[in-house]
Amino acid sequence: MRRDDWLLAQLPIGMMDDDFFCRFVGIFQEMASTLVDGADNIGNILDLTVAPEPMVRWLGSWVGAAGIDPSLPPGTQRRMVKVAGEMLAWRGTARGLRQLLELISGAPAHIAEGGGVHAEGEGPADPAWVRIHVLSTGWLTHDDFLQIVRDEVPAYISLEVWAGSHKIWPKAGIDLTAPSEPVALEGTAQL
Repeated sequence: MRRDDWLLAQLPIGMMDDDFFCRFVGIFQEMASTLVDGADNIGNILDLTVAPEPMVRWLGSWVGAAGIDPSLPPGTQRRMVKVAGEMLAWRGTARGLRQLLELISGAPAHIAEGGGVHAEGEGPADPAWVRIHVLSTGWLTHDDFLQIVRDEVPAYISLEVWAGSHKIWPKAGIDLTAPSEPVALEGTAQL
């Protein structure tokens, strides 16, 4: 713990007798204290449990969790960044996508896809499709939720997204070759 007069205390005794000089040095001490406090806190700035909220969102941008809504409770923001960091090893996989969607929606997510590892000649005719079904989009609008999904799924993949009984992608008038029936999520009735 630093004394309140840490910089003034370093002055020679003769200089401390001059009131103007002490007030003048006090200005620099106040500015330097802010910088030194920041430097003292540098070890905590990357700790999600104590980092300032704007820093938490900035750290999220480093692990693919950009765009965390600042209006969310701070605990939720911190949990999202923590989980996003843990999920990095699974990014680009159905498991990683499922974990992300369940984190956002707070409910089970079902992902069906045409991909996989197959012996030569035994693969499906069109493996490039993904169908996603969540009960809700959580705190996000359908468009915001869809933007996150589209950021995670490669552009060449045919994509279909359901939220509850609402098909949110593709929009009306766009036809996909992948099946288009909503699926029953674990513990729920067929929608």
